[in-house]
Amino acid sequence: MIAIINYGVGNLFSISRSFEYIGLESIITDNVTEIKNASHIVLPGVGAFGDAINKLTSTGLIPTLDDCVKKGTPFLGVCLGMQLLFEKSYEYGEHTGLGYIKGEICPIQPDLTAIKCDYKVPHMGWNALKLVDNNNKLMKFTNYGEHMYFVHSFYAKDCDNSLVASAEYGIEVPAVVASQNVYGCQFHPEKSGECGLKILKAFGEM
Repeated sequence: MIAIINYGVGNLFSISRSFEYIGLESIITDNVTEIKNASHIVLPGVGAFGDAINKLTSTGLIPTLDDCVKKGTPFLGVCLGMQLLFEKSYEYGEHTGLGYIKGEICPIQPDLTAIKCDYKVPHMGWNALKLVDNNNKLMKFTNYGEHMYFVHSFYAKDCDNSLVASAEYGIEVPAVVASQNVYGCQFHPEKSGECGLKILKAFGEM
């Protein structure tokens, strides 16, 4: 059973329906026992980093998630959920993340301005994946150049060691990251059609 963490932030039902569509059982939950017994864990998220990490902290679930990561449970962060996996964010202040993946979350706009790129922020819409690690388990069914749906104004930096795939948006945007059993997708696989479903299928088969 895949546990989709319910902490008041995220496209919970869209992700649940996507797993159902590909024949994988999932449950939306904030129950410690259900999370500990889950075969896989998904951390969704939309909105601002500070608000999300505060809500997650207030649930008291972080020690449980830490334990699951340590014991090797496959763990997937989606969009803001991916950003929460990192050590720190500079979104409207400075916030401490879960620290499962090394790196930090920074605003896109200053880096676009620095190279005189006039792309709009947020980075919104379909963009192609550039695979860096073809052998990563999450990329099992994904090909170079497949398009995923992105919506974000902040992105991960200083995470070369965990980079699995990127997307070009004037700058290179980390699109998929991984560290041992922890994975993150900056895009929304549940909104990315058949290509996104292949990501979820690969995750569910771990």
